[in-house]
Amino acid sequence: MSQYKIAVFVGSLRKESINRQLAKALEKLAGDRAVFEYIQIGDIPLYNQDHDTQFPAQGTRMKNQVRAADAVLFVTPEYNRSIPGVLKNAIDTASRPYGDNAFDGKPAAVVGASIGAIGSALAQQHLRNVLVFVNLAVMAQPEAFVQVKEGLIEADGTITNEGTAKFLQGFVDQFLNWVAAHHKG
Repeated sequence: MSQYKIAVFVGSLRKESINRQLAKALEKLAGDRAVFEYIQIGDIPLYNQDHDTQFPAQGTRMKNQVRAADAVLFVTPEYNRSIPGVLKNAIDTASRPYGDNAFDGKPAAVVGASIGAIGSALAQQHLRNVLVFVNLAVMAQPEAFVQVKEGLIEADGTITNEGTAKFLQGFVDQFLNWVAAHHKG
């Protein structure tokens, strides 16, 4: 099996984000089968079509990172029943200008965490709609809506609940199988 390079978009900018913790836990579960590259999205200027001819350097950096990756993983919280604006802005920027979509045809997966009982189900559904439009090959199953409680994920990325760890291992395994089936490299 190949080692895949995964571009990881975490939709929360907070340093102690539970979604960043979830991403780190997934990285640990992937082991040596994948390298996760966390894409910085907090410095991306708001997308403005007027800047398409002189694209912002931060946007170019992000697009190059996406192009260099074998697949993309989106780890999103749910803000007001949808995706965070910073994540939508990053997607808009990486897919523009028209005809220069860095995401085009790449395999992808969506996961998210929340303290709420529905994890991030509504945000993930909105995100999937956007990702299909920018022509990512988004894995449909398994869906993973993680409810995070205190102590679920340790600082080193270890998941303390056996059932959650087993489920997320299955998610990671299926994602890497998805990448292998859809990888164009």
